[in-house]
Amino acid sequence: MKSINYLYFALLFVVFTSNSALAQIEVAKSDTIITEQTPIADSQALLPKKYLITQRLLWGEKGLMRNFNRFELTRENRNFEEDIREKMLKAHRYIGYATLAGMVAQGIVGERLYRGQTDLKDLHAGIGAAVNIGYFTTAGLAFFTPPRMGERPTGFSTYKLHKYLSIIHFSSMVATNILSELAEDNPKLKSAHRATAYVAYGSFFVSMVVIHF
Repeated sequence: MKSINYLYFALLFVVFTSNSALAQIEVAKSDTIITEQTPIADSQALLPKKYLITQRLLWGEKGLMRNFNRFELTRENRNFEEDIREKMLKAHRYIGYATLAGMVAQGIVGERLYRGQTDLKDLHAGIGAAVNIGYFTTAGLAFFTPPRMGERPTGFSTYKLHKYLSIIHFSSMVATNILSELAEDNPKLKSAHRATAYVAYGSFFVSMVVIHF
């Protein structure tokens, strides 16, 4: 079972780092709505030059969603996708807030468990499972949202800082889960598990704050 967990988290890590290298985790800001129809020949104007592998899988010029008439690559349909994008990114934001609250609770319980209150082990595991569900749901909403229309401005921005921090907290979350499994058989790894959990929380917290500026 543990080997399956390691493979699962390794796969998540590969997907995420590949996405980050090619483009960006999208952040909730809707774009201008344009209503006129555009033929598929103008597809390059309808899709940004750089966007996630996971977004290409669903929403690229030959993505899976393009097999449905409602999602043929036209400007009208891209405007509809912008509505979907906005809803997904709102969910991304709100589930992210809930996950952050869960991380705080997990940290409090985890500290007590680390100091010897072993009766909290089941509570710690339960909160951890909820945090994982919330965190990876939040990430999935960003990975699979339709790409924005148009290109982002060049230069440094809080969005880019949010993106760079996401690489840190995603990697830390994967490491925290792996170390949690390993620490069951090797208690010496508990301090490393604790450290990566704090890095995950800190970078996730900052990434949630900076995007509002």
